[in-house]
Amino acid sequence: MNETFSTVAKFQYSSEAQIIKGRLESEGIEVFLQDNLTIDTDPLVSNAIGGVKLKVLTKDKEAALHIIDEISRYSLDDKGDAVLCPNCSKNKIVLYSTIKDFKSLMAFLVGFLFGTLPFHTRYKYRCEDCKTEFSIK
Repeated sequence: MNETFSTVAKFQYSSEAQIIKGRLESEGIEVFLQDNLTIDTDPLVSNAIGGVKLKVLTKDKEAALHIIDEISRYSLDDKGDAVLCPNCSKNKIVLYSTIKDFKSLMAFLVGFLFGTLPFHTRYKYRCEDCKTEFSIK
């Protein structure tokens, strides 16, 4: 039996899926979202139901996957160029926040106790290939 729709991606939140949906639709590919309204109603069930499924017509699956693969999932600098690892020179770099020092820990605790946003957050980059952590100045 030939299926009409194929799932090409899954996302934890519908906002992520909407961005990719817009890109695919701008290329002329008809896109359908599944479970987005359920997750918008209660985001905590996202993992339980498998996230928001991005579906396309089966005939458009290869084109959709090609477009999704073209979208960079890794960090870019202010000029739009890929951030390169200083250790291995690869571009599979992700940005993350960390609480590693006493100042960050105290800021987190004060924010948690008083219900305010943390006023000291440290961001670093990490290479997914060699696991090197570094900062960009």
